Parts: sequence; structure tokens; C-alpha cells
Amino acid sequence: MSFVGELDEFTFFPTLEDNKGITLVFFTGPHCASCHHLKNLLNVEYAQFKNHFSSLNTDFSAYEIKADKAAALVNEFGVFHLPSMYLYRAGEFHCELQSEAIPSKLIEAIDLALSKPAEEEP
Repeated sequence: MSFVGELDEFTFFPTLEDNKGITLVFFTGPHCASCHHLKNLLNVEYAQFKNHFSSLNTDFSAYEIKADKAAALVNEFGVFHLPSMYLYRAGEFHCELQSEAIPSKLIEAIDLALSKPAEEEP
């Protein structure tokens, strides 16, 4: 079962507008082992992410954007490396996220990012 959704140019903005919780969006490539690892980690450990953020009274969701199929979004975000992760709160851009693909490290990076003011969207 996949908990990670997929977004493209047509579904990106409407999906984020409807999302009221914490959303992790990440760009992937078909031949990127780190991308596959991140997606797999989010699917396997999804309950850990959901439980952590529900304890903070918010939802958590994760979406993949396949860079080879969403060139307009790649250009809009200026994606230069994969995977590239972006954090949203209540449908609004918060920041680009840098973290190791380890559940505890990723949760820690999200918590730290959320404790800071939102950045300007790319």
C-alpha cells in the first residue's frame, strides 16, 4: 500500500490548497536511488510520521513529483538535485527541507523547520 501520493502540474496547487496539515513534497527521478529510498521510507514508516504530527494536533501527508514528468514544476522550484524536498503548512509554502532519509532525522528536521518563520516560495 502506498501512502505517498503523486502530484503533477495539474494537481499540485489544488491538492495543496485543500491540505490543512503538514505536507512534505519531494521531487524524484526514475534512476535516482536516493529518491526511491525516500519514497520507500515514507511509505514504510508512514504511521510514525502520522502519529508524531497527530500528537501535535495536525495531519501529515507526503507527495512525490516525478521530475521527468513535471518539467514546469521543476523549473518553478529551480530543482537542481534529487530528491528535493519542500515543506508546506496548511497549504502554504514553508521552506525547502534538508535532511537525511532516516525517520527520526526527517521528523526532527520538519519540527525544526516549523519552529522557524516561513520562507518565501521559490
